[in-house]
Amino acid sequence: MKFMRDYRKISESADAGDPMNGVANLFDTAVIFIAALLLALMTTFDAKELFSRDSSMTIVKKNENGEMVIIEKKGRKIQAMRMTREEAAGKGVRLGTAYQLEDGSMIYVPEE
Repeated sequence: MKFMRDYRKISESADAGDPMNGVANLFDTAVIFIAALLLALMTTFDAKELFSRDSSMTIVKKNENGEMVIIEKKGRKIQAMRMTREEAAGKGVRLGTAYQLEDGSMIYVPEE
């Protein structure tokens, strides 16, 4: 009988811990999940060049108003330029025609 009384004391003292102990583990899990999600996004969109010091890349975005934003990265310098139709318009000479094939590749045919 004495063993049964001692068992109850041990089980009651183990349950009397802080109820917020489990929340700390949730924070650690969330940090690991966020890091894994960022890694997955970087590999999916092949944007590893964005973090390289010596890389150069150009991204062209077009919003719903028809305004284009050109984001250019040369080395460590990143520059964003907003282009309107007036800035992009001008006089010029037609150089040729570009065709996009069904597989997504493009062909340029110069005018003769």
